[in-house]
Amino acid sequence: MSKRDFYDVLGVKKDASADDLKKAFRKLAMQFHPDRNPGDKTAEQKFKEINEAYDVLKDDQKRAAYDRFGHQAFEQSGAGRPGGGGGPGGFEFNFGSGGFADIFDEMFGEFMGGRRGAGGGAPGRGADLRYNLEITLEDAFKGKQSTIRVASLATCETCSGSGAERGAKPVTCSTCRGQGKVRAQQGFFTVERSCPTCMGRGQMIDKPCRTCSGEGRVKRERTLNVSIPAGVEDGTRIRLAGEGEAGARGAPAGDLYLFLTVAPHRLFKRWKEKE
Repeated sequence: MSKRDFYDVLGVKKDASADDLKKAFRKLAMQFHPDRNPGDKTAEQKFKEINEAYDVLKDDQKRAAYDRFGHQAFEQSGAGRPGGGGGPGGFEFNFGSGGFADIFDEMFGEFMGGRRGAGGGAPGRGADLRYNLEITLEDAFKGKQSTIRVASLATCETCSGSGAERGAKPVTCSTCRGQGKVRAQQGFFTVERSCPTCMGRGQMIDKPCRTCSGEGRVKRERTLNVSIPAGVEDGTRIRLAGEGEAGARGAPAGDLYLFLTVAPHRLFKRWKEKE
């Protein structure tokens, strides 16, 4: 069965802009996503077809190769095909290691806090944490200083977050030579992936810290003093920057979010002006 034209798959013209491609892809991906069509094999196939088309057309070099050679540009190279063992027209293509995950990052990344590491897969920022705090109506009116205890992953004090035993230092990964990436030739393309030996970090810990087993962080309960401003309302969210979960091996910490609940008062009720 021959493949459909990628532009037809997305329902756009051949001169469609990058924004037009993205809008068309998002609309179709949401429509045919397997979670919205459980058990529907036709929708599942369309979803795969949409992803394949967008993965090619969103990249300028791949799109140029597709416009010139069609689907043949992405098949295994052989005798008589343009480009021989290299990319069409002399291009070299780098396929990211994320696959479909890269596409969903592009769709939903701004709503998910950008948790995936970039490029070489360096250790990512620590996770954000949530703490629910109940206050009285008097506290909401006057404000208050409160002490909370938070259990989370904190920087290992033994190794200062490096993950290496005291006095030892990380060594360059021999597989990727510190690049965090490895390449393999597949037909027309050079496929680039995160190094499987060092997990994209570019470095290896020869002597891991015994306290944190090389992670650079340990689970610990911390005591924090927080300031509740006067006039807060039920459902108010307060962000404490850098007080969330510690990042792995020295990466930045996440944030801590306080979600305030004002307890009902036995006599009084907060008055709200009608809109």
